[in-house]
Amino acid sequence: MYRLVRQASVRELALTQAPALAASFVVAELFYKFHSFTLECAAFLATWAVIDFLTSLVTRMFASDPGGESTAA
Repeated sequence: MYRLVRQASVRELALTQAPALAASFVVAELFYKFHSFTLECAAFLATWAVIDFLTSLVTRMFASDPGGESTAA
């Protein structure tokens, strides 16, 4: 986590992690009622990781060039 914060800029973190963090927080608040801080924290972090993975996967799918054509001449 420390390495992530040190290597990424604040703008990059805000653009990439903030939406996943917010969505994970909402899911955890609405659905996770384990009556154990440790379990809820672990579930929140796992949810954040899954949502972050899915958003990065979708971003890569839409950012990739399906035809493999280069715009450079």
